[in-house]
Amino acid sequence: MNSLNSILLEGNLVRDPENKTLPSGTQVCNFAVASDRFFKQNDVLEKEVSYFDVEAWARLGQSCAENLKKGRGVRVVGRLKQDRWTDLEGKSKSKVKIVAEHVEFKPAFNKAPSPDGEKDAEKEGEKVAEEVF
Repeated sequence: MNSLNSILLEGNLVRDPENKTLPSGTQVCNFAVASDRFFKQNDVLEKEVSYFDVEAWARLGQSCAENLKKGRGVRVVGRLKQDRWTDLEGKSKSKVKIVAEHVEFKPAFNKAPSPDGEKDAEKEGEKVAEEVF
């Protein structure tokens, strides 16, 4: 029986996603998400930012690569995965990342010139991508 390993994360991409095609033909898309947390300390509103690496595979990865750009908001549902390795100096290293199983693309605001030369924000609809098992 598997133990529970589930995560829900919401935030914005900190850079454009990186998409790779493996020799097997499978696509994998890697991106990083910044998530803000606000709290009060001594009657002062504080902000804490955490950064998370996300990995999306196959069709979900392809959809993420096509639709995501730096700054775009996302909601990711997935699982945590720990990678472990030994570096060149023989030291043990590890890194925890999120393997996405479902990604919602938050509305994007594109700058489009208006007839009077000003820039208006156009809202693109929210899209959802989900890995199909």
